[in-house]
Amino acid sequence: MKTKAFLYDTTLRDGSQGEGVNFSVTDKLRIAEKLDAFGIPYIEGGWPGSNEKDMAFFHAVRKHRFCQARLAAFGSTRRAHTPVKKDKQVRMLLDACTPVVTLVAKSWLFHVHQVLRTTPEENLNMIADTIRFLKGHGREVALDAEHFFDAYKDNSEYALRTLSAAAEAGAGWLVLCDTNGGSLPSEVGAITRAVCSVFETPVGIHAHNDGGLAVANAIAAVENGAVQVQGTINGYGERAGNCNLTTVIPNLQLKLGRNTVPVSSMKKLRLLSHFVDELANFRPDSRAPYVGDAAFAHKGGIHVNAIVKSSRTYEHIDPSVVGNRRRVLVGELSGRSNVLLKARELGLELRADAPEVHEVLNEVKRLEHQGFEFEAADASFLLLLHRKLRRHKPAFQLVEYHVSMRKSGVHNTSVCEATVKLNVGGEIAHTVAEGDGPVNALDGALRLALCRHYPAIRHVRLTDFKVRILDSKDGTAARTRVLIESSDGKREWGTVGVSDNIIEASWLALVDSIEYYLQLA
Repeated sequence: MKTKAFLYDTTLRDGSQGEGVNFSVTDKLRIAEKLDAFGIPYIEGGWPGSNEKDMAFFHAVRKHRFCQARLAAFGSTRRAHTPVKKDKQVRMLLDACTPVVTLVAKSWLFHVHQVLRTTPEENLNMIADTIRFLKGHGREVALDAEHFFDAYKDNSEYALRTLSAAAEAGAGWLVLCDTNGGSLPSEVGAITRAVCSVFETPVGIHAHNDGGLAVANAIAAVENGAVQVQGTINGYGERAGNCNLTTVIPNLQLKLGRNTVPVSSMKKLRLLSHFVDELANFRPDSRAPYVGDAAFAHKGGIHVNAIVKSSRTYEHIDPSVVGNRRRVLVGELSGRSNVLLKARELGLELRADAPEVHEVLNEVKRLEHQGFEFEAADASFLLLLHRKLRRHKPAFQLVEYHVSMRKSGVHNTSVCEATVKLNVGGEIAHTVAEGDGPVNALDGALRLALCRHYPAIRHVRLTDFKVRILDSKDGTAARTRVLIESSDGKREWGTVGVSDNIIEASWLALVDSIEYYLQLA
């Protein structure tokens, strides 16, 4: 039987302390519901009393019924020399009405003296009194022993006394925190093993990522006796972040054989990661292990050739297990296998000995030498394939376009205007549009010119626009690469354009986007 590893998500509290992360109350409720459905057993909602938003969340969440997750409120032990019944912060923890309360407590004498400015004995009393009080009100209590690994290295006897005070008072969890994120896996493993040899109370790990080792430290702790892992979705958190649950979950479940979430949930891991990114208004990290777009992307010709024979040659797991997919990239390092597999991925079957395969490969390498990049532009690559296969019939032909900008010094306003003249099915369409910038104006004019012939184009929207200056040493004469992402609300696709003129590069990417949608999407 597999050993259970209990997950404790602190995205809504510790994760929201990350730079640029700002969840609304509604966002927090939606994330909590998603985490519960995914199978996370503990969800930390925030710190009651620290801000109005967290209080509003705990009030609103009372109307929700979780399938299996237990909600936790986070707070600190009572203040020094203050009776626990009179401590307002502790009272707010009770008022949150959560079944679980997680208390942060000092375990490092350096912090006891310099931050709390109290005695070591009073700190132990603060821990014990607060836990007994909360236990007396029916709460499950977890102790987050702050800076525990630094504390243990400084004075192991006192660090262990803080855990003893918590365990004797009835704490259900002793969570060892690498708060500064500077410990090494070997240290975390050895210290966790030492703690687990002393206490029967289950031990957890809370690792920060300042040394880039949060996931490794969490795994080291589990391998040495810890049975709870605290972390955040996508590794959000203060400074460099926290242990990334989207990485540690598959490592624990698939590599160590520890049950963390239902097997059926594993296929939703990538969706969960993207869902939280969306609410945080972050673009998903393409290089994230397991869930990133690049996690199972293959570019080198030798690698792709081997994957054709067996996916195990260059993939440590089946991508579908975590809801991801294999991606074959085409570029200057590609071989014939890349073109064949990429074509198949995009719905085209080519013979290995087809002369078009060699033509496509040569064309890709020629274009990449000019600055094109097809890794994020599948739509442009598919159009290239169709052109080489003589299957492409342009939806329109450009006659001319013109872009201008007017700047008012009096009103401090600017207006961009684009004029587009196209030949669409033998008819000339001549339109003009204004926009927030030249690309926006061009996009508007192009749509106006095509809407009468292709009404469905109204559904297409540009979702992202990236500009990269190539060979910047050439100054204003440098070539520019434009990547455009588009969507019709159901599908997304990327296109690319390159020119020594940013307007021309943008036009090329725009045209590819429209051509792809009209003919191939």
